[in-house]
Amino acid sequence: MRETPVTLCAAIDIGSNTTRVLVAEPVEGQLKKVMEQRAYTRINKALDSGGAILAGKIDEVAEVVSTQVRLARELGAKEIRAVATAAVREAANGEEAAAAIGEAAGVPVEILSDEEEGRLAFIGATKTLGHPVEGKIGVVDVGGGSTEVILGKVPGGAEEVRSWQVGSGVLADELISSDPPSAAEIRKVRDRIDDLFAGVEIEHPVQAVAVGGSATSLRRLVGAVLEYETLERGVRVLCGDPAAEVARRFELDPERVRILATGVLLLEKVSELLGQPLQIGKGGLREGVVLDMLNGSINGSPVRIAA
Repeated sequence: MRETPVTLCAAIDIGSNTTRVLVAEPVEGQLKKVMEQRAYTRINKALDSGGAILAGKIDEVAEVVSTQVRLARELGAKEIRAVATAAVREAANGEEAAAAIGEAAGVPVEILSDEEEGRLAFIGATKTLGHPVEGKIGVVDVGGGSTEVILGKVPGGAEEVRSWQVGSGVLADELISSDPPSAAEIRKVRDRIDDLFAGVEIEHPVQAVAVGGSATSLRRLVGAVLEYETLERGVRVLCGDPAAEVARRFELDPERVRILATGVLLLEKVSELLGQPLQIGKGGLREGVVLDMLNGSINGSPVRIAA
């Protein structure tokens, strides 16, 4: 197979907590990141009583996406794909919000189904592992508004996508008001997660990879492997000092730190269900979107940058 021509592509991910852009290109069979940028837009916190995204928040996100599109084009990105996940997918006016953001930014905004979100996250996570894996892989994506577990194999792509409408932002907004979180609040979050996943059984893969904002932030707190001991250490750190202090110490955004404890507890539960520690992935949804554009992969077919 001939190597894909070197082409800059950009992926914009409008999530529940953040709106992010990745500009990347294939270099010697690897995906090289040229630029990443994010804004904490917290769409989940800007809903009216009917579950519709408020007009002011739509305008804010549209401005962020417009800026990200401009930055990507200035860098020379030839293709730009903008996608929206759980917060827009579940909103009462999600289609209208996506259309308004896309019109303002000059790039269509595609609302991903949970299956397509899982497929792209699986591509991004497995194609950036850096080593071959035989057998089934589990990819865990804990976002602000939903949690996905995707099972599949590297050659064939995602085989099964399971999604739960619970994420770090949703749980933090509902159950945590103290800074740092109190022991009682952490117990409530654990109980809620136990209830939400009661009776859930998931096939155990040979390896599990965690992607998404919670997982990548935890790399700075506890290292690259998330298992019971490291995740519990993460909870202790996050509950030991105010968010601003933890953010300063580990060079994280205070807004991310505020919702990180709930993300840790979700990752802990999913790791338990998979029977595997979670390796923090180097790629996720945005990398999957870029790889999809570079390779023209559809319907879960294999994605390769080079032969």
